[in-house]
Amino acid sequence: MIKSINTTARYLPQGNEVDLFHHAAASQLPVLLKGPTGCGKTRFVQYMAEQLNRPLITIACHDDLTASDLVGRHLIGAEGTYWQDGPLTRAVREGAICYLDEVVEARKDTTVVLHPLSDHRRELPIDRTGELLKAHHDFMLVISYNPGYQNLMKGLKPSTRQRFVGLSFDYPTPEREVVILCQEAGIDKQTATQLVALGNDLRRLKDQDLEEVASTRLLIYTALMICSGCSVREACRACLAEPLSDDSETLAAIDRLISCYF
Repeated sequence: MIKSINTTARYLPQGNEVDLFHHAAASQLPVLLKGPTGCGKTRFVQYMAEQLNRPLITIACHDDLTASDLVGRHLIGAEGTYWQDGPLTRAVREGAICYLDEVVEARKDTTVVLHPLSDHRRELPIDRTGELLKAHHDFMLVISYNPGYQNLMKGLKPSTRQRFVGLSFDYPTPEREVVILCQEAGIDKQTATQLVALGNDLRRLKDQDLEEVASTRLLIYTALMICSGCSVREACRACLAEPLSDDSETLAAIDRLISCYF
């Protein structure tokens, strides 16, 4: 659920998102990232954490994530009861970037905890200890979600959205996506170009035959499989067909589309 990231992340900007993030960080403002699955939101946050030389704590949100999971709780040890900070509290104390990935998946009480940290107060009330924790100067709150998954039951309230600087992401242009595949997988440009064209054709099937489309992440997985020695057709089926559908007719249609390119 919780990850501390220490990697050298490569990221190819799509627009002015890097500059905007720098401005938000300098102004101590929280950031909201919007975009489809696998388009590079998490990689972007890793890249910006390295650019800003700040530690990054990533929290993968899910249905059972509670406010206590973020803030902390009392535990029982050999010497009695003691308090243990949650990942959000650690980030607030230490001046880290706290990234809540797919925040709409978390329980509603978690977003309420974020409100005093995402406005001018920049503070975290810890009710169970009575502490009112002022955020470290370098603390930054970043959340993300996929607008395509929003519905009446799962969505960000306007009172939450309007506390954040918003950045929209989408899949890269074909030219940029080819560069990404070559850089990430070491695949040749011609094969990368064909994979990207296939991926874009699959994306046109969204809301018709597919609920979700081929992400840049899946294209990179396909390229990595090919570079490892897997046949192109097998890699495409394993990475671009099977993850997208369980329906036999849809899989057959994707297979026919793959055959058009390879």
